[in-house]
Amino acid sequence: MKVKLYENSTTTSFRSNRLLNQAVLGLFLSFSLLPISKADEWPRWLGPTGDSVWNESGLIKEIPDDGLKVKWRVPVELGYSGPAVANGKVYLMDYAKTSGDISNRAGWKDQLEGKERVLCFSAETGELLWKHEYDRPYNLSYSGGPRCTPTIVDGKVYALGAEGDLLCLDADNGNVIWSKSFADDYGAVTPHWGYSGHPLIDGDTLYCVVGGEGSLAVAFDKDTGEERWRALSATEPGYCPPTLVEYKGVRQLLIWEPENLNSLNPDSGALNWSMPLRPAFKLPSVSPRSRDGKLFASAVGNIGVMMQLNGEDPSVEVIWKGGQNDAVYPVNSTPVMTETMIFGCDVETSALIGVSVADGSRVWQTKVPTIGEDQKGRHGTAFLARVRDTDRFFIFSETGHLILANLTDSKYEELGRFKVLETTSSSMGRSLVWSHPAFAAKSLFARNDKELVRVDLAASSY
Repeated sequence: MKVKLYENSTTTSFRSNRLLNQAVLGLFLSFSLLPISKADEWPRWLGPTGDSVWNESGLIKEIPDDGLKVKWRVPVELGYSGPAVANGKVYLMDYAKTSGDISNRAGWKDQLEGKERVLCFSAETGELLWKHEYDRPYNLSYSGGPRCTPTIVDGKVYALGAEGDLLCLDADNGNVIWSKSFADDYGAVTPHWGYSGHPLIDGDTLYCVVGGEGSLAVAFDKDTGEERWRALSATEPGYCPPTLVEYKGVRQLLIWEPENLNSLNPDSGALNWSMPLRPAFKLPSVSPRSRDGKLFASAVGNIGVMMQLNGEDPSVEVIWKGGQNDAVYPVNSTPVMTETMIFGCDVETSALIGVSVADGSRVWQTKVPTIGEDQKGRHGTAFLARVRDTDRFFIFSETGHLILANLTDSKYEELGRFKVLETTSSSMGRSLVWSHPAFAAKSLFARNDKELVRVDLAASSY
Protein backbone atom coordinates (compact mmCIF):
# COMPACT_ATOMS: atom_id res chain seq x y z
CA MET A 1 0.00 0.00 0.00
CA LYS A 2 1.09 3.59 -0.45
CA VAL A 3 2.09 5.57 2.60
CA LYS A 4 1.03 9.19 2.52
CA LEU A 5 3.15 11.88 4.14
CA TYR A 6 1.81 15.26 5.18
CA GLU A 7 4.63 17.46 6.37
CA ASN A 8 4.15 21.06 7.37
CA SER A 9 0.96 21.05 5.39
CA THR A 10 -1.33 24.01 5.52
CA THR A 11 0.68 20.62 5.05
CA THR A 12 9.18 -26.19 20.19
CA SER A 13 8.41 -27.92 17.55
CA PHE A 14 7.30 -31.01 19.48
CA ARG A 15 5.90 -34.43 18.86
CA SER A 16 2.38 -34.98 20.18
CA ASN A 17 -0.15 -37.74 20.60
CA ARG A 18 -3.92 -37.54 20.32
CA LEU A 19 -4.51 -37.02 24.04
CA LEU A 20 -2.05 -34.15 24.19
CA ASN A 21 -3.66 -32.54 21.16
CA GLN A 22 -7.07 -32.79 22.79
CA ALA A 23 -5.74 -31.27 26.00
CA VAL A 24 -4.18 -28.36 24.14
CA LEU A 25 -7.35 -27.82 22.14
CA GLY A 26 -9.44 -27.83 25.30
CA LEU A 27 -7.13 -25.34 26.95
CA PHE A 28 -7.27 -23.06 23.91
CA LEU A 29 -11.05 -23.16 23.84
CA SER A 30 -11.26 -22.38 27.53
CA PHE A 31 -9.07 -19.31 27.09
CA SER A 32 -11.05 -18.18 24.05
CA LEU A 33 -14.21 -18.11 26.14
CA LEU A 34 -12.72 -16.00 28.92
CA PRO A 35 -13.98 -12.41 29.26
CA ILE A 36 -11.88 -9.51 28.09
CA SER A 37 -8.87 -9.08 30.38
CA LYS A 38 -8.36 -5.91 32.38
CA ALA A 39 -5.48 -4.86 30.11
CA ASP A 40 -7.83 -5.06 27.13
CA GLU A 41 -10.59 -2.88 28.55
CA TRP A 42 -11.79 0.67 27.86
CA PRO A 43 -14.06 1.18 30.89
CA ARG A 44 -14.38 4.96 30.71
CA TRP A 45 -14.03 7.97 28.49
CA LEU A 46 -10.49 8.26 27.03
CA GLY A 47 -9.47 4.80 28.21
CA PRO A 48 -8.44 3.07 31.44
CA THR A 49 -6.33 5.95 32.75
CA GLY A 50 -7.99 8.80 30.85
CA ASP A 51 -4.91 9.61 28.77
CA SER A 52 -6.13 8.38 25.36
CA VAL A 53 -3.48 5.64 25.34
CA TRP A 54 -4.23 2.09 24.15
CA ASN A 55 -2.17 -0.44 26.08
CA GLU A 56 -2.68 -3.56 23.95
CA SER A 57 -0.09 -5.25 21.75
CA GLY A 58 -0.55 -7.39 18.64
CA LEU A 59 -2.37 -4.65 16.73
CA ILE A 60 -2.29 -3.93 13.02
CA LYS A 61 0.46 -1.60 11.83
CA GLU A 62 -1.31 -0.57 8.64
CA ILE A 63 -4.82 -0.79 7.28
CA PRO A 64 -5.02 -3.26 4.39
CA ASP A 65 -6.10 -1.97 1.01
CA ASP A 66 -9.06 -4.37 1.05
CA GLY A 67 -10.26 -3.01 4.39
CA LEU A 68 -10.88 -4.27 7.89
CA LYS A 69 -13.08 -7.06 9.24
CA VAL A 70 -16.33 -6.00 10.89
CA LYS A 71 -17.23 -8.46 13.65
CA TRP A 72 -20.77 -7.17 14.18
CA ARG A 73 -23.14 -4.24 13.82
CA VAL A 74 -26.19 -3.65 16.03
CA PRO A 75 -28.88 -0.94 15.94
CA VAL A 76 -28.86 1.93 18.45
CA GLU A 77 -30.56 5.32 18.64
CA LEU A 78 -29.31 8.92 18.89
CA GLY A 79 -26.26 9.91 20.87
CA TYR A 80 -22.86 11.56 21.13
CA SER A 81 -22.00 9.26 24.05
CA GLY A 82 -19.09 6.94 23.33
CA PRO A 83 -19.06 3.25 24.24
CA ALA A 84 -17.24 1.76 27.24
CA VAL A 85 -15.95 -1.82 27.33
CA ALA A 86 -15.43 -3.93 30.46
CA ASN A 87 -15.77 -7.55 31.55
CA GLY A 88 -16.82 -8.75 28.12
CA LYS A 89 -19.61 -6.19 27.77
CA VAL A 90 -20.12 -2.92 25.90
CA TYR A 91 -22.07 -0.12 27.56
CA LEU A 92 -23.61 2.81 25.70
CA MET A 93 -26.11 5.62 26.25
CA ASP A 94 -28.57 6.72 23.59
CA TYR A 95 -31.86 8.60 23.12
CA ALA A 96 -34.95 7.06 21.55
CA LYS A 97 -36.80 10.14 20.26
CA THR A 98 -40.59 9.96 19.98
CA SER A 99 -41.35 13.54 18.93
CA GLY A 100 -39.67 16.83 18.06
CA ASP A 101 -37.15 17.94 15.45
CA ILE A 102 -33.36 18.24 15.74
CA SER A 103 -32.02 21.43 14.19
CA ASN A 104 -28.34 21.36 15.23
CA ARG A 105 -28.19 25.15 15.37
CA ALA A 106 -25.79 26.45 18.02
CA GLY A 107 -28.04 29.30 19.18
CA TRP A 108 -31.26 27.30 19.21
CA LYS A 109 -32.68 24.77 21.67
CA ASP A 110 -34.77 21.86 20.43
CA GLN A 111 -37.65 20.46 22.46
CA LEU A 112 -37.85 16.69 22.16
CA GLU A 113 -39.77 13.88 23.81
CA GLY A 114 -38.29 10.43 24.19
CA LYS A 115 -36.46 7.97 26.39
CA GLU A 116 -32.87 8.22 27.54
CA ARG A 117 -31.36 4.73 27.70
CA VAL A 118 -28.36 2.83 29.02
CA LEU A 119 -27.65 -0.25 26.92
CA CYS A 120 -25.46 -3.29 27.58
CA PHE A 121 -24.24 -5.58 24.79
CA SER A 122 -22.08 -8.68 24.58
CA ALA A 123 -18.66 -7.57 23.37
CA GLU A 124 -18.22 -10.90 21.57
CA THR A 125 -21.51 -11.09 19.66
CA GLY A 126 -23.21 -7.70 19.93
CA GLU A 127 -26.26 -9.27 21.55
CA LEU A 128 -28.29 -6.83 23.66
CA LEU A 129 -28.07 -8.14 27.22
CA TRP A 130 -30.14 -5.50 29.01
CA LYS A 131 -31.35 -1.92 28.81
CA HIS A 132 -32.43 0.67 31.34
CA GLU A 133 -34.62 3.47 30.04
CA TYR A 134 -36.62 6.39 31.41
CA ASP A 135 -38.74 9.19 29.99
CA ARG A 136 -36.65 12.31 29.49
CA PRO A 137 -37.81 15.44 27.65
CA TYR A 138 -34.94 17.41 26.13
CA ASN A 139 -34.61 21.18 25.89
CA LEU A 140 -31.12 21.42 24.40
CA SER A 141 -29.07 22.75 21.56
CA TYR A 142 -27.60 19.93 19.48
CA SER A 143 -30.21 17.70 21.04
CA GLY A 144 -29.22 14.41 19.42
CA GLY A 145 -28.73 12.37 22.55
CA PRO A 146 -26.54 11.94 25.65
CA ARG A 147 -22.98 13.22 25.62
CA CYS A 148 -21.22 11.29 28.39
CA THR A 149 -19.53 7.91 28.10
CA PRO A 150 -20.54 5.46 30.85
CA THR A 151 -17.97 4.59 33.49
CA ILE A 152 -17.70 0.98 34.69
CA VAL A 153 -16.09 0.23 38.06
CA ASP A 154 -16.47 -2.70 40.49
CA GLY A 155 -19.55 -4.16 38.85
CA LYS A 156 -21.39 -0.86 38.56
CA VAL A 157 -22.21 1.43 35.64
CA TYR A 158 -22.25 5.19 36.15
CA ALA A 159 -24.16 7.11 33.50
CA LEU A 160 -24.89 10.82 33.20
CA GLY A 161 -27.64 11.97 30.86
CA ALA A 162 -27.81 15.18 28.89
CA GLU A 163 -30.31 16.80 31.31
CA GLY A 164 -28.41 15.86 34.48
CA ASP A 165 -29.79 12.45 35.42
CA LEU A 166 -27.00 10.57 37.22
CA LEU A 167 -27.45 6.80 37.54
CA CYS A 168 -25.55 4.03 39.28
CA LEU A 169 -26.65 0.70 37.79
CA ASP A 170 -25.77 -2.93 38.35
CA ALA A 171 -23.44 -3.80 35.48
CA ASP A 172 -24.84 -7.32 35.15
CA ASN A 173 -28.55 -6.53 34.89
CA GLY A 174 -29.10 -2.76 34.74
CA ASN A 175 -30.95 -2.52 38.03
CA VAL A 176 -30.78 0.93 39.66
CA ILE A 177 -28.56 1.05 42.75
CA TRP A 178 -28.87 4.79 43.31
CA SER A 179 -29.63 7.92 41.31
CA LYS A 180 -29.48 11.72 41.46
CA SER A 181 -31.17 14.53 39.59
CA PHE A 182 -28.93 17.58 39.29
CA ALA A 183 -31.99 19.79 38.81
CA ASP A 184 -34.08 18.38 41.67
CA ASP A 185 -31.28 17.69 44.16
CA TYR A 186 -29.08 20.73 43.53
CA GLY A 187 -31.19 23.32 41.73
CA ALA A 188 -28.86 23.12 38.76
CA VAL A 189 -29.83 24.43 35.34
CA THR A 190 -28.87 22.29 32.36
CA PRO A 191 -26.23 24.07 30.26
CA HIS A 192 -27.18 25.16 26.75
CA TRP A 193 -25.53 22.16 25.04
CA GLY A 194 -26.36 19.64 27.76
CA TYR A 195 -24.31 17.96 30.45
CA SER A 196 -21.02 16.81 28.96
CA GLY A 197 -18.75 16.31 31.98
CA HIS A 198 -18.11 12.57 32.06
CA PRO A 199 -18.31 11.23 35.64
CA LEU A 200 -14.89 10.60 37.17
CA ILE A 201 -14.17 7.86 39.70
CA ASP A 202 -11.06 7.67 41.84
CA GLY A 203 -10.95 5.08 44.59
CA ASP A 204 -14.36 5.01 46.23
CA THR A 205 -15.30 8.57 45.20
CA LEU A 206 -17.31 9.76 42.22
CA TYR A 207 -16.74 13.35 41.08
CA CYS A 208 -19.22 15.30 38.96
CA VAL A 209 -19.63 18.83 37.61
CA VAL A 210 -23.17 19.61 38.73
CA GLY A 211 -24.08 23.30 39.05
CA GLY A 212 -26.31 25.17 41.47
CA GLU A 213 -25.23 27.42 44.29
CA GLY A 214 -22.12 26.10 46.03
CA SER A 215 -22.32 22.78 44.18
CA LEU A 216 -20.48 23.26 40.92
CA ALA A 217 -18.33 20.27 41.92
CA VAL A 218 -19.77 17.45 44.00
CA ALA A 219 -18.10 14.32 45.37
CA PHE A 220 -20.24 11.25 46.02
CA ASP A 221 -19.61 7.88 47.62
CA LYS A 222 -19.57 5.76 44.47
CA ASP A 223 -21.35 2.82 46.11
CA THR A 224 -24.13 4.61 48.00
CA GLY A 225 -24.50 7.99 46.29
CA GLU A 226 -24.04 9.76 49.61
CA GLU A 227 -22.64 13.25 49.17
CA ARG A 228 -19.15 13.69 50.61
CA TRP A 229 -18.58 17.33 49.80
CA ARG A 230 -19.65 20.12 47.47
CA ALA A 231 -17.69 23.15 46.32
CA LEU A 232 -17.69 26.27 44.14
CA SER A 233 -20.31 28.38 42.45
CA ALA A 234 -20.34 29.55 38.84
CA THR A 235 -22.68 31.30 36.45
CA GLU A 236 -22.90 28.05 34.45
CA PRO A 237 -21.35 24.60 34.91
CA GLY A 238 -19.69 24.53 31.50
CA TYR A 239 -18.87 21.30 29.68
CA CYS A 240 -15.44 20.25 30.88
CA PRO A 241 -15.21 16.93 32.77
CA PRO A 242 -13.62 16.85 36.21
CA THR A 243 -9.95 15.96 35.82
CA LEU A 244 -7.47 14.51 38.30
CA VAL A 245 -3.78 15.32 37.98
CA GLU A 246 -0.89 14.26 40.18
CA TYR A 247 2.67 15.52 40.42
CA LYS A 248 5.26 14.58 43.04
CA GLY A 249 2.61 12.88 45.13
CA VAL A 250 0.22 15.84 45.19
CA ARG A 251 -3.21 15.18 43.67
CA GLN A 252 -5.40 17.98 42.35
CA LEU A 253 -8.96 17.90 41.06
CA LEU A 254 -9.40 20.36 38.18
CA ILE A 255 -12.79 21.95 37.59
CA TRP A 256 -12.96 24.30 34.59
CA GLU A 257 -16.08 26.45 34.47
CA PRO A 258 -16.72 29.34 32.04
CA GLU A 259 -14.75 31.88 34.06
CA ASN A 260 -11.94 30.04 35.87
CA LEU A 261 -9.81 26.92 35.92
CA ASN A 262 -10.00 25.77 39.55
CA SER A 263 -7.88 23.30 41.49
CA LEU A 264 -9.47 21.52 44.45
CA ASN A 265 -8.26 19.12 47.08
CA PRO A 266 -9.97 15.90 45.93
CA ASP A 267 -10.43 14.71 49.51
CA SER A 268 -12.14 17.80 50.89
CA GLY A 269 -13.11 20.08 48.00
CA ALA A 270 -10.97 22.89 49.44
CA LEU A 271 -9.73 25.36 46.83
CA ASN A 272 -6.01 25.22 46.03
CA TRP A 273 -5.87 27.87 43.33
CA SER A 274 -8.00 29.50 40.66
CA MET A 275 -6.84 30.94 37.33
CA PRO A 276 -9.02 33.18 35.14
CA LEU A 277 -9.47 31.28 31.86
CA ARG A 278 -12.50 32.35 29.84
CA PRO A 279 -13.26 30.53 26.58
CA ALA A 280 -15.54 32.05 23.98
CA PHE A 281 -19.24 31.10 24.18
CA LYS A 282 -18.74 30.02 27.81
CA LEU A 283 -17.43 26.77 26.35
CA PRO A 284 -14.68 25.04 28.29
CA SER A 285 -15.16 21.49 27.03
CA VAL A 286 -11.80 19.73 26.76
CA SER A 287 -10.03 18.23 29.75
CA PRO A 288 -6.70 19.80 30.63
CA ARG A 289 -3.81 17.48 29.79
CA SER A 290 -0.89 16.79 32.13
CA ARG A 291 2.45 15.05 31.71
CA ASP A 292 5.68 15.22 33.71
CA GLY A 293 4.40 18.12 35.77
CA LYS A 294 3.23 20.19 32.82
CA LEU A 295 -0.44 21.09 32.45
CA PHE A 296 -2.03 22.25 29.18
CA ALA A 297 -5.51 23.77 29.01
CA SER A 298 -7.09 25.06 25.81
CA ALA A 299 -10.46 26.02 24.36
CA VAL A 300 -12.23 28.05 21.68
CA GLY A 301 -11.32 31.73 21.51
CA ASN A 302 -7.53 31.28 21.43
CA ILE A 303 -7.55 30.23 25.05
CA GLY A 304 -4.44 28.10 25.50
CA VAL A 305 -1.94 28.00 28.32
CA MET A 306 0.88 25.68 29.34
CA MET A 307 1.54 25.59 33.07
CA GLN A 308 4.06 23.99 35.41
CA LEU A 309 2.61 22.20 38.41
CA ASN A 310 4.52 22.78 41.60
CA GLY A 311 5.45 19.78 43.71
CA GLU A 312 4.71 20.05 47.41
CA ASP A 313 2.67 23.22 47.06
CA PRO A 314 -0.50 22.73 44.95
CA SER A 315 -0.05 25.72 42.67
CA VAL A 316 0.92 26.45 39.06
CA GLU A 317 3.15 28.80 37.10
CA VAL A 318 2.48 29.82 33.50
CA ILE A 319 5.13 28.69 30.99
CA TRP A 320 3.53 30.07 27.83
CA LYS A 321 0.24 31.31 26.48
CA GLY A 322 -1.10 30.63 22.99
CA GLY A 323 -1.96 33.18 20.33
CA GLN A 324 -3.85 33.22 17.07
CA ASN A 325 -1.14 31.45 15.07
CA ASP A 326 0.25 29.03 17.63
CA ALA A 327 -0.98 26.39 20.10
CA VAL A 328 -4.18 24.47 19.30
CA TYR A 329 -7.75 25.18 20.37
CA PRO A 330 -9.98 22.07 20.46
CA VAL A 331 -13.67 21.83 21.33
CA ASN A 332 -15.05 18.41 20.38
CA SER A 333 -12.09 16.10 20.95
CA THR A 334 -9.38 16.02 23.60
CA PRO A 335 -5.77 16.45 22.48
CA VAL A 336 -3.00 13.99 23.29
CA MET A 337 0.19 15.24 24.91
CA THR A 338 3.46 13.36 24.58
CA GLU A 339 6.82 14.30 26.08
CA THR A 340 7.52 16.79 23.29
CA MET A 341 4.27 17.37 21.37
CA ILE A 342 0.57 18.15 21.66
CA PHE A 343 -1.66 16.71 18.94
CA GLY A 344 -5.15 18.17 18.70
CA CYS A 345 -7.92 19.36 16.37
CA ASP A 346 -8.27 23.11 16.07
CA VAL A 347 -11.75 24.61 16.16
CA GLU A 348 -11.04 27.46 13.75
CA THR A 349 -8.85 25.82 11.08
CA SER A 350 -10.35 22.30 11.39
CA ALA A 351 -6.77 20.99 11.15
CA LEU A 352 -5.08 18.34 13.21
CA ILE A 353 -2.10 20.26 14.52
CA GLY A 354 1.20 19.15 16.03
CA VAL A 355 2.29 21.70 18.64
CA SER A 356 5.59 21.93 20.52
CA VAL A 357 5.23 21.37 24.25
CA ALA A 358 8.23 23.62 24.83
CA ASP A 359 6.90 26.85 23.36
CA GLY A 360 3.47 26.27 21.77
CA SER A 361 4.67 26.72 18.19
CA ARG A 362 2.81 24.89 15.44
CA VAL A 363 5.19 22.36 13.89
CA TRP A 364 2.80 20.86 11.32
CA GLN A 365 -0.88 20.80 10.49
CA THR A 366 -3.21 18.97 8.13
CA LYS A 367 -6.94 18.64 7.48
CA VAL A 368 -6.54 15.21 5.90
CA PRO A 369 -7.82 13.27 8.96
CA THR A 370 -10.60 15.74 9.80
CA ILE A 371 -12.62 17.36 7.02
CA GLY A 372 -10.24 16.83 4.08
CA GLU A 373 -7.38 19.00 2.90
CA ASP A 374 -9.42 20.72 0.18
CA GLN A 375 -12.43 21.44 2.42
CA LYS A 376 -13.32 24.57 4.34
CA GLY A 377 -15.16 24.93 7.65
CA ARG A 378 -14.78 25.10 11.40
CA HIS A 379 -14.94 22.45 14.14
CA GLY A 380 -13.21 19.73 12.11
CA THR A 381 -13.01 16.76 14.45
CA ALA A 382 -11.03 13.57 14.87
CA PHE A 383 -10.72 11.44 17.99
CA LEU A 384 -7.20 10.26 18.83
CA ALA A 385 -5.92 7.17 20.64
CA ARG A 386 -2.19 6.53 20.87
CA VAL A 387 -0.71 3.02 20.85
CA ARG A 388 1.48 2.95 23.95
CA ASP A 389 5.18 3.70 23.46
CA THR A 390 4.83 4.25 19.71
CA ASP A 391 4.12 7.08 17.29
CA ARG A 392 1.08 5.18 15.97
CA PHE A 393 -2.37 6.61 16.51
CA PHE A 394 -5.80 5.23 15.74
CA ILE A 395 -7.87 8.21 14.60
CA PHE A 396 -11.66 8.14 14.26
CA SER A 397 -12.61 10.93 11.90
CA GLU A 398 -15.89 12.84 11.80
CA THR A 399 -16.22 11.40 8.27
CA GLY A 400 -16.79 7.93 9.80
CA HIS A 401 -13.35 6.63 8.80
CA LEU A 402 -10.90 4.86 11.06
CA ILE A 403 -7.43 6.10 10.19
CA LEU A 404 -4.09 4.66 11.27
CA ALA A 405 -1.27 7.19 11.24
CA ASN A 406 2.10 8.03 12.68
CA LEU A 407 2.13 11.37 14.47
CA THR A 408 5.67 12.55 15.11
CA ASP A 409 7.57 15.70 16.00
CA SER A 410 7.84 16.52 12.30
CA LYS A 411 4.91 15.10 10.33
CA TYR A 412 1.58 13.31 9.89
CA GLU A 413 2.07 9.96 8.11
CA GLU A 414 -1.09 8.11 7.13
CA LEU A 415 -0.98 4.29 7.13
CA GLY A 416 -4.42 3.68 5.69
CA ARG A 417 -8.09 4.28 6.41
CA PHE A 418 -11.37 2.33 6.45
CA LYS A 419 -14.94 3.58 6.33
CA VAL A 420 -16.57 2.31 9.53
CA LEU A 421 -19.80 4.28 9.87
CA GLU A 422 -22.04 6.52 7.85
CA THR A 423 -22.30 10.16 8.88
CA THR A 424 -25.75 10.39 10.47
CA SER A 425 -25.56 13.83 12.10
CA SER A 426 -24.70 17.28 10.81
CA SER A 427 -23.08 20.57 11.80
CA MET A 428 -21.54 23.54 10.07
CA GLY A 429 -23.11 22.44 6.80
CA ARG A 430 -21.36 19.05 6.92
CA SER A 431 -22.60 15.51 7.40
CA LEU A 432 -20.61 13.94 10.25
CA VAL A 433 -20.38 11.66 13.26
CA TRP A 434 -19.13 13.09 16.55
CA SER A 435 -18.62 10.31 19.09
CA HIS A 436 -15.42 9.10 20.73
CA PRO A 437 -14.86 5.37 20.14
CA ALA A 438 -13.51 2.74 22.50
CA PHE A 439 -10.48 0.52 21.84
CA ALA A 440 -10.47 -2.86 23.56
CA ALA A 441 -10.02 -6.59 22.83
CA LYS A 442 -7.89 -5.65 19.81
CA SER A 443 -10.93 -3.96 18.32
CA LEU A 444 -12.56 -0.62 17.63
CA PHE A 445 -16.03 -0.03 19.11
CA ALA A 446 -17.73 2.98 17.53
CA ARG A 447 -21.23 4.37 17.09
CA ASN A 448 -23.30 6.81 15.11
CA ASP A 449 -27.02 7.60 15.47
CA LYS A 450 -28.09 4.29 13.94
CA GLU A 451 -25.65 1.55 14.91
CA LEU A 452 -22.84 0.36 17.14
CA VAL A 453 -20.03 -1.54 15.43
CA ARG A 454 -17.03 -3.68 16.39
CA VAL A 455 -14.08 -3.75 13.97
CA ASP A 456 -11.20 -6.24 14.30
CA LEU A 457 -7.78 -4.60 14.69
CA ALA A 458 -5.74 -7.71 15.63
CA ALA A 459 -2.63 -8.15 13.49
CA SER A 460 -3.21 -11.92 13.49
CA SER A 461 -6.50 -11.45 11.63
CA TYR A 462 -4.90 -10.07 8.48
